[in-house]
Amino acid sequence: MAATQSQTPDAGVVQRAVGRYIEDDTAAAITIDCGFKPRYVKVVNTTAGIMMEWFEGMTAGYGVKTGVDGARSLITTLGITVSEGGFVIGLDTDLNVINEQLSWIARG
Repeated sequence: MAATQSQTPDAGVVQRAVGRYIEDDTAAAITIDCGFKPRYVKVVNTTAGIMMEWFEGMTAGYGVKTGVDGARSLITTLGITVSEGGFVIGLDTDLNVINEQLSWIARG
């Protein structure tokens, strides 16, 4: 049996950005420009208590979602997609909801 491991150490300055977002109109995917390509993203719907995380190496649109009851699941659509300058929060209907506060952190 063989193990496979992947690791990327921080080399120099660690980039980090945090923010909040609330939409009071039509629900849509949310583009966040944080100025760097994140290696980790965490988005929390602080109104509903739902959380989603994306880790470097995950496929675009994926996310690890934690529900109010603590149950965790891997979603494969409408999650988080990372780009060179930021990320997009997909239209997951538990996380991205009109008039509910989102807080996020991205690390490069």
